[in-house]
Amino acid sequence: MRVAVVGATGAVGREILKVLEARNFPLSELRLYASFRSAGARLPFRGEEVPVEPLPEGPLPVDLVLASAGGAVSKAWAPVWAEGGALVVDNSSAWRYEPWVPLVVPEVNRERIFEHRGLIANPNCTTAILAMALWPLHRAFRARRVIVATYQAASGAGAKAMEELLRETHRFLHGETPKAEAFAHPLPFNVIPHIDAFQENGYTREEMKVVWETHKIFGDDSLKVSATAVRVPTLRAHAEAVSVEFERPVTPEEAREVLREAPGVEVVDEPEAKRYPMPLTASGKWDVEVGRIRKSLAFENGLDFFVVGDQLLKGAALNAVQIAEEWLKGA
Repeated sequence: MRVAVVGATGAVGREILKVLEARNFPLSELRLYASFRSAGARLPFRGEEVPVEPLPEGPLPVDLVLASAGGAVSKAWAPVWAEGGALVVDNSSAWRYEPWVPLVVPEVNRERIFEHRGLIANPNCTTAILAMALWPLHRAFRARRVIVATYQAASGAGAKAMEELLRETHRFLHGETPKAEAFAHPLPFNVIPHIDAFQENGYTREEMKVVWETHKIFGDDSLKVSATAVRVPTLRAHAEAVSVEFERPVTPEEAREVLREAPGVEVVDEPEAKRYPMPLTASGKWDVEVGRIRKSLAFENGLDFFVVGDQLLKGAALNAVQIAEEWLKGA
């Protein structure tokens, strides 16, 4: 299996390399591509230093492309790579909403992998983390309405955003006024209810991604979803407070039992021992953490819970590699 990572020097690209190595992904050749600005760098993989090449025009000499170089690059070149014979797993938003492109979380809709036409889309990180907890509950008790408030880490905006949070926090702590480049406002000691562009309906595009992508991944447009996306001054792992109304009666105990059996989910729900999902404990972890599971005070057949997942992993790099792994296994 000849594999290319496009956008290899970015935050997600570097995580893809770590995941490929940690999961012992079967590859015979690895090609790393990035912009001309980043070309010439060398990245570690399996005890060696692999050179980063400038992304060429035209097909790539590989069987699998794991792309994380942004929507403009993927929009322009993913079809070319696919026509050249490679399967493209794209981490950008460029192809997620095309009806013919599968949008996949393997634990939810693995079967869609085998309907691809050379291109498979990775979901938005917020949606992927939500889906891991919501899908097993939806399958067991049939969700009707979902309300989500997100607490999204700086890394969701990329490596430079993480650097900005650290740099500007240092400035703040030394009596200087923090600046904002990656975010709409300074992030240190702040929360910003604004991620991506505002839409005509008053929601941001990040919030609407949760709606659109949940519908597509679940294959159910009847599910009512509403989200508020907030950037918080953490480095890694997105957190989400979720309220769900179900068609069928459900107790917190029943929900915990279902989630304990769900692949990729770790139930961390011992409030008396101060154990619940947190970015500090979920960072670097392949599974998403789910806890604070309790009966809703607003919905008759409802639950409230808190889910945290490393958006560079299950929200991006890990999910992409898992798609490739399932593709290799076959239908």
